[in-house]
Amino acid sequence: MTLSKWQPFKELSTMRRQMDRLFEDMLSMGNNDWMGSHNLGRMWTPAVEIKEQEKELILKAEIPGIDVKDLEVEVGEDRVTISGEHQEEKSTEDQAKNYFHSEFHYGKFQRVIPLPVAIKTDDIKSDFHKGVLTLTLPKVEDAPKKTVKINLEDSSQSVGV
Repeated sequence: MTLSKWQPFKELSTMRRQMDRLFEDMLSMGNNDWMGSHNLGRMWTPAVEIKEQEKELILKAEIPGIDVKDLEVEVGEDRVTISGEHQEEKSTEDQAKNYFHSEFHYGKFQRVIPLPVAIKTDDIKSDFHKGVLTLTLPKVEDAPKKTVKINLEDSSQSVGV
């Protein structure tokens, strides 16, 4: 028997992927198409990665097939909200019935990404190239940390922090 180091965060990540898959499967139930994988009208969210550098955060979001006019980005000090709509190409015929198999995601989406540090909202740079949105988010310089000594002997005293 070999011993291995317990990695609780790896197990939580695995459980999260399994739960995401379960909810995706539940959402796709009720579609009467091949393998239940036709995603017309189904909510989806773009994949995101955040990289922290010394003075800024770099946020990248994969948003393939979206036109800039169909994309909206809002940035607050502690979050980024990306929303929009991936529209299916329309023609004179009803193509939805002619699909044999489709794994494309169509419809509206919204993703709110909490940020690990506060950012300056007045100096954000953006780039949207080949379906990847890149935001350069400058960090707020660290404010001086306030330290308060609490007198534990007098438990009726309260100190506002």
